[in-house]
Amino acid sequence: MGVVSMGVVSFDRGSPPPSYPGKLTPYVLLTVLAGAAGGLIFGYDLGISGGVTSMAPFLEKFFPDVYERQQSITSTNQYCKFNSPTLQLFTSSLYLAALFASLAAGEVTKKFGRRISMMMAGFIFLFGAALNAGAVHLSMLILGRILLGIGIGFANQSVPLYLSEMSPYNYRGRFNICFQLMITIGILCANLINFGTAKISGGWGWRLSLGLAGVPAVIILIASFFLSDTPNSMVQRGREIEAKALLKRIRGVDNVDAEFNDMLAAKNEADLVESPWRNLFGTKCYRPQLAMSILIPFFQQFTGINVIMFYAPVLFQSLGFGSDASLISSVITGVVNMFATGVSIYGSDRWGRRSLFLEGGVQMFIFQSLIAGLIGWRFGVSGNVTDIPFWFAAVVVVCICVYVMGFAWSWGPLGWLYPSEIFPLEVRSAAQSVTVAVNMAFTFIVGQCFLTMLCSMKYGLFIFFAFFVAVMTLFCYFFMPETKNIPIEEMTQVWRSHWFWKRFMNEPKIRPSP
Repeated sequence: MGVVSMGVVSFDRGSPPPSYPGKLTPYVLLTVLAGAAGGLIFGYDLGISGGVTSMAPFLEKFFPDVYERQQSITSTNQYCKFNSPTLQLFTSSLYLAALFASLAAGEVTKKFGRRISMMMAGFIFLFGAALNAGAVHLSMLILGRILLGIGIGFANQSVPLYLSEMSPYNYRGRFNICFQLMITIGILCANLINFGTAKISGGWGWRLSLGLAGVPAVIILIASFFLSDTPNSMVQRGREIEAKALLKRIRGVDNVDAEFNDMLAAKNEADLVESPWRNLFGTKCYRPQLAMSILIPFFQQFTGINVIMFYAPVLFQSLGFGSDASLISSVITGVVNMFATGVSIYGSDRWGRRSLFLEGGVQMFIFQSLIAGLIGWRFGVSGNVTDIPFWFAAVVVVCICVYVMGFAWSWGPLGWLYPSEIFPLEVRSAAQSVTVAVNMAFTFIVGQCFLTMLCSMKYGLFIFFAFFVAVMTLFCYFFMPETKNIPIEEMTQVWRSHWFWKRFMNEPKIRPSP
């Protein structure tokens, strides 16, 4: 394995970042891949929901009004055939539960370690999958979704932190993005499963689709039993001797004093903080990172990507595709999503986070605008279209795929990576909870409103999301500093040297007790 340069305790503004001695060891590779498996449960749910809600037996049992509207031949309005607040609640209730769970997970992650939170995520998600697979009425189905949401809240809070802290700093980008890669694999597996289970006779295929969510839950549950916690978390909980021994193992060298001393210094600062939440929201010097932890997940959801991912089969059917064609199209977008994420794994530590954010934003804006134009031209405002030519369907799918590619190598993986690496140890767990909570809050809002918005805004919905893509790309250009190759415990220097954010960095970190 090649040698990686990794840090000293601090560096002056304008000087090169520090370097810690270490190697990329097989142990850290296995640990990171096992930890990243936590993304499977989120990805599987994103992919499975839209496919299940397009299956006629599922709709007939739990959402008969939608089923009857879908079967009706009295209207050819493609925009409104799936509009149902109850159906939207089935999809979005999970994300509301994940919002509140992520806030609780912050305390668990801080006091008991990242590994325990991941273990809890797998166990709760497994129970929710079983409840959904055996659902006999709508309330049972919604309860299962809520349990799935709690599991996702714990996983999304702990896994990005785990990956950022375990990784050598100049591999942190690509290793953290393994979380997003696992999300895309989960989405693709769900799309393939939906395509198969939709063809099962007897109308019980949806049960298999929902029940198989237990497989990624078991994977993260088993993985968490064998994972070690991160050295940063061990130091934070007073286990310095174990932490140093683990640090030597994951770096593959005995000389880890510089990196370990940085961890101890961060822990000493963290010990002075009685209330991470009060300091996070009340101390001026955390304002730049807090702004990022709120705005990045907000913008990530208002790219419109989850509209594509968890409503993909429904969306394609609303655009006039047949049932099989809609599922095949969602499989295609899932494959594109997975392979395009590999670009970010390759490039995040080479080209930088900021470059990928900017390129992806421009690409998404162009192709989302094209999608809006195509749908507006073909469907108009009425949405009354009975015949969709093959060439039109193919062009729409290509535009959606190129849009998904732009997201998959920028806002998808970097939306989780960037917030997880910018906070100091004393508020890191609380800040990651804020990131996940904001992400889930706006995922809930978009999920709960999408079908209604599609019915009322028509093709203008895609213009709506394209506007936010333009705004967030401009935000990145002016306000987002580069974080590649900066040790995680030295990240404060990035904000001190930024033209705008440096004005917030002179206030002491620790607020006096009232």
